[in-house]
Amino acid sequence: MSNLATPFLHLTLPTPLVLASGIWGTTASLLERAAAAGCGAVTAKSCGPEPRAGHVNPSCLDWGHGLINAIGLANPGAAAEVELLAKAKEQVRPYGTALIASIFAGPPEEFGTVAATVAAAQPDLLEVNISCPNVHSDFGEPYAGSPDAAAEVTAQVKAALRDKGIPVIVKLAPNVPSIGRIARAVVEAGADALCVINTMPGLVIDAESGQLVLANRSGGLSGPAIKPIALKCVYDARRACPDTPIIGTGGVSSGLDAVEMLMAGATAVGVGSAIYYRGPDAIAQIRAELDGWLDAHGIDDVGAIRNLVHRERIYPVAPTGAPIPSAH
Repeated sequence: MSNLATPFLHLTLPTPLVLASGIWGTTASLLERAAAAGCGAVTAKSCGPEPRAGHVNPSCLDWGHGLINAIGLANPGAAAEVELLAKAKEQVRPYGTALIASIFAGPPEEFGTVAATVAAAQPDLLEVNISCPNVHSDFGEPYAGSPDAAAEVTAQVKAALRDKGIPVIVKLAPNVPSIGRIARAVVEAGADALCVINTMPGLVIDAESGQLVLANRSGGLSGPAIKPIALKCVYDARRACPDTPIIGTGGVSSGLDAVEMLMAGATAVGVGSAIYYRGPDAIAQIRAELDGWLDAHGIDDVGAIRNLVHRERIYPVAPTGAPIPSAH
C-alpha cells in the first residue's frame, strides 16, 4: 500500500480525502463514518449567525449529468452549531481525522462574529463560505466574485480568530473572470488555505410544464459535469498561490478523479456528490482506488503526483504502469 499521509498546514491528514461541507451535515455519527471510511478531514455543514430553514422543496435533484441543489444554507445557527461541532470533533479524533467547521454570513463583519462563536468548539480548521451560488436573494452577490470583497471578509475572520490558533480556509467560486486574482487576494488578506471550488450556478427546466424545476429557480451544480471546471480552477489557483494548501473539490467520483485533482495542484481532495452516486461507501471505494492506482504505477507516496502538471518537465505515464520519474 502507498503512503497517503498528507501534510496540510500544521496537520498531517491520514489521507488526502476530505468530506465536503453539507454532505452529511454536522451529525457526529455520520462524520465519524466518513472518518472511519478514510477521510483525512471532514467538513461540517455551513452555519450562519441565526437558524435558517433553507429553501422549500424541490431543492435538489439529479439532472442527468450531476446534481443541482438550492438547499439554501439550512442550519441551526452558530451558537447551536458549537455543541454539534464539539461532539463531532470528539468522535473523529480517534481516526486522526481533522474537523473543519464552515461558516457563512451577511456583512463582512458578521463573518467575524460567526467565526468567533464557532471557535468555541475548537475545530481544527475553519472554512469560510463566501461562494454559495443559491442565496443571492438573501445575501446578494457572493463575496467570492470580487478580490476586494473576498479579501475584506477574510481579514474580518482572521481578526476574529487572532490568538485562537484556528487556520482559515476560504472557499472560492468557479464563475469568476480570474480565480487566480481572487485566490491571491484572500491569501494576501491572511487566508491560510483555499477550497476550490464551490458549486457552479445553473438552472433546470421541465419542458412538459414549462416551469423551472427548483423552487428557488436556480441552484448550484455539482457532480461529474463540473470536474473539468474544478480542475481548471485548481490549476489556476495553484499557479497564483504556489505555496498555499488547496482542497480541490468538484466532480471527484473515483480514485482516478482524485489522482487528476492532485496532479492539477490540490493538496487534498474534496468528495461530495460521489456519495449520492456510489452510496455511503463511496469514500472507502475512492480511497482504495487511489491507493490501487498509485500501486499500479509503482508510486509509494501520494506526494509524488501532487502538482505534477506544474512541474517544468512532464513525463508520460506508461500504460503498463511504469513509475513516473521525478521532474528536476
